[in-house]
Amino acid sequence: MLDLGIVIVNYNVRDFLRDCLASVYDSRGEFTFAVCVVDNDSHDGSADMVAAEYPQVRLIRTENRGYAAGNNLGLRAFGFSDGGGSAGSGQPRYAMLLNPDTVLLPSALADMLAFMEARPQAGVAGPRLVRADGSLDRACRRSFPTPEVAAYRMSGLSRLFPGSERFGRYNLTYLPPDVTTEVDSVVGAFMLMRGEVLEQVGLLDEQYFMYAEDLDLCYRIKQRGWQVWYNAEVTVLHYKGQSSRQRSHFANVQFYETMRLFHDKHFRDQTFFLLNWLIYGAVALMGGWAVLKDRLRPAEQRGVASAVPVQSKESGP
Repeated sequence: MLDLGIVIVNYNVRDFLRDCLASVYDSRGEFTFAVCVVDNDSHDGSADMVAAEYPQVRLIRTENRGYAAGNNLGLRAFGFSDGGGSAGSGQPRYAMLLNPDTVLLPSALADMLAFMEARPQAGVAGPRLVRADGSLDRACRRSFPTPEVAAYRMSGLSRLFPGSERFGRYNLTYLPPDVTTEVDSVVGAFMLMRGEVLEQVGLLDEQYFMYAEDLDLCYRIKQRGWQVWYNAEVTVLHYKGQSSRQRSHFANVQFYETMRLFHDKHFRDQTFFLLNWLIYGAVALMGGWAVLKDRLRPAEQRGVASAVPVQSKESGP
């Protein structure tokens, strides 16, 4: 049985994808793996580069139906289904979602697999993701945005009191980055899952075009009694936002729309209707402000939410 099936969804980041694949194939350790690249209708030559330089990669060229749908194509290529069954003999023991704007150290995959093997109740794990400037990518360890946690974030209390265990819960800002801990969710930029867990809960929810599909999957996994872990001992470089930056207006709208979708799916029916209205209003205001701020930035600094400029690579055909 294959140990690890890696799915990379790509959109117009050919040179980042090349570096990502090079780092994956430079991995060291006693395990077997295969890679599936799903190209979401790139026009920068990404798919042709993969076909020419990495013929061992399973390449799927498709129209752009979103990040969740793209990942599902790759997961199905490895034999995973929409849930309700048990892992089959042809599926990898582990599945991993990996963004094309990441770079791995040679030991990263082996160390993450060993981490999971040592924790039989761990259904999902992610590493410490760092940005190009060396700062922590705060999305790599999160709590679920329950109405309470969302209120602290939307009101600005999480930013005012990042060291508070109550107000800093969403991004766990009260914990040092070097603390390995169980969390609610890791991020889809590097998301390692047991094959049996994925087969139990099903694939990504494609109503999320981009963003929050990883939160939703971790939520469903935890509902089944599995653990989600942040492994601070493994560090992965994440340039972050390279695809979304190309369509930053659309990406910002999607970022805040998925907040509403996640709330509606998991919390709306248990929440007092006036609080629901407040949440919807806050999401709309934050989304509108984010779109306006993004429009006012120079083109090279545009991005989603708190994205900051990073060192960029040459792009284009």
